Amino acid sequence: MSDETLATIDALLKSVLDETDDPDKSYKLRTALQLLEIHQDNTERLREAADSDADLQERLHQLGYLR
Repeated sequence: MSDETLATIDALLKSVLDETDDPDKSYKLRTALQLLEIHQDNTERLREAADSDADLQERLHQLGYLR
């Protein structure tokens, strides 16, 4: 997923979280936000690792981890 898509998902989840008073829904939305953050962190680590290794960068791109 692109950074723009991830940012849009983040913004949408946060806006719905702000609008809900249901504790169960709030919990699920916060969990989704945490999982999204983990995904973003993992993707950033992959990018950093691939910066110095062109072969790794190409393999991660082919597998769909990097765009």
